[in-house]
Amino acid sequence: MKLIRTRSENPPPTPQPTGSRHVWKLLVVDDDADIRELTRMNLKGFRFADRDLEIIEAASAHEARAIVANHRDIAVALIDVVMETDDAGLRLVEFIRKEVGNNMVRLIIRTGQPGMAPERHVIEHYDIDDYKDKTELTAIRLFTTVRSALKAYRDLRTIDLDRVGLQYVLQSAPDIYRISNRSLNNFFQGVLTQIIGLCHLSESSFISTIDGAIATFDERDVKVQAISDELAHQPRFEEIRSHCAEAVLTGATPDGLRKEAYVVPLMVQQKPVGFIYIEPTADLNESDRGLITMVAQQCSSALENLRLHINLTESYDHMIDMLAKIAEFKDSTTGSHIRRIDHYTRLVAIELGISEEEAAFYGKASRLHDVGKVGIDDAILRKPGRLFPDEMDAMRLHTHLGARILEHDKFLAVAYDIALHHHEWWAGKGYPEGISSREFHLATRIVSVVDVFDALVSRRPYKDPWEPQDAADEIERGSGTQFDPAVVTAFLNLYRAGRFDDIVHATRSEGGLPTTIMAGPVSLRNKA
Repeated sequence: MKLIRTRSENPPPTPQPTGSRHVWKLLVVDDDADIRELTRMNLKGFRFADRDLEIIEAASAHEARAIVANHRDIAVALIDVVMETDDAGLRLVEFIRKEVGNNMVRLIIRTGQPGMAPERHVIEHYDIDDYKDKTELTAIRLFTTVRSALKAYRDLRTIDLDRVGLQYVLQSAPDIYRISNRSLNNFFQGVLTQIIGLCHLSESSFISTIDGAIATFDERDVKVQAISDELAHQPRFEEIRSHCAEAVLTGATPDGLRKEAYVVPLMVQQKPVGFIYIEPTADLNESDRGLITMVAQQCSSALENLRLHINLTESYDHMIDMLAKIAEFKDSTTGSHIRRIDHYTRLVAIELGISEEEAAFYGKASRLHDVGKVGIDDAILRKPGRLFPDEMDAMRLHTHLGARILEHDKFLAVAYDIALHHHEWWAGKGYPEGISSREFHLATRIVSVVDVFDALVSRRPYKDPWEPQDAADEIERGSGTQFDPAVVTAFLNLYRAGRFDDIVHATRSEGGLPTTIMAGPVSLRNKA
């Protein structure tokens, strides 16, 4: 994957960021106020790597301890040895390294009494980075010493940020793939969040704020999938989107973008399918860009998997709909019944504490509960009266027939369970096997209840519809014998709250279920 670096279009100068994220912090610890003042004067106007120097002063080791504890991003500390005690500075070094656990700050011992803390002894026994006699720290030497220490600190931080960043990328990978199984919107927003989080890993980062967007190509259109709030309200974003798309599709270096901006192509099967646009307030270093590119590569891989997943999901949804439609055409009196069972099942599942996503899956699976009726003789299915015992035996075969239709696909495992067992009883007196429904999937036990209720309140060739309250009373009487008591309780709670009123009303009208409450398609997966 190629990272496209932008050319400057000579935009208006970007204001220099301010605040601790964009300065080097130097701690000067010395009980001599003149030494502190001289240090400040000698380092006036000091800059390194386009960052100013912020000098923080402490008149004692005790005072410095509080400062160190509150400023974990101090880059360099100049520490006197003899202050409130003969070894106060050395004890401060131990505090910083061992108690605070700060191994990044560069520690420079600066003493006016070398005999009190011999150089060799201090270097061997204390984790310091330099030892200076105050008399040798002229303005030039001080400048050189601080600059060298800052360079060492920067390089150590870069290595550490690479490590932390790589760890972050690896940790974020499962999240990216997890959200890719939900929806495109969640997926892209999650990736953008990961990238912005990646660029704020450390207070020593050069980045103060970052805006960004992710877009994909839909034929000739560029569709923005996720965007940061600040960038979304920028009038220039339409122009940005156009420049980025042209750059990614042609491979040319984009003009018209701010010089700090970067465009990362999203590639699937070596073809550009979109881009990630990053706009920080200051230029990203090579490490930042490398980590962002790694996230973009994960995004591309996850996007390819997501599209395959969506295609597979849509194929299974179409298969479910086709099988349900076959059953509906076979028995026109129960066509709307199938859709109502879907809606009842979703509502009851949610009442039982199932997530909306899972409840939608239950509803989709429930639509195949009577798919086995495609194998039942029309004369029996459409008989305008009660069935004789031999006809009832033939009708009951629809559970086995449905199971045989669905048994060869693991993604239809719950639909299989429902089709085979939705006429089993809680007490074990149902059919086809006469075993307790405790053993079956929750979706099956829900369908057992709502299937009976809907059949009771519906008009059939052999009976008039029951009054809804009579049907609800019948469901309640079956609790603990025919039906799972927990499912009955959830069902009755919804019924008494009026949550089924629209469905029951639609049952008595042609069409069976108003489009305003019809359930939409969901994925059917293996939930057995």
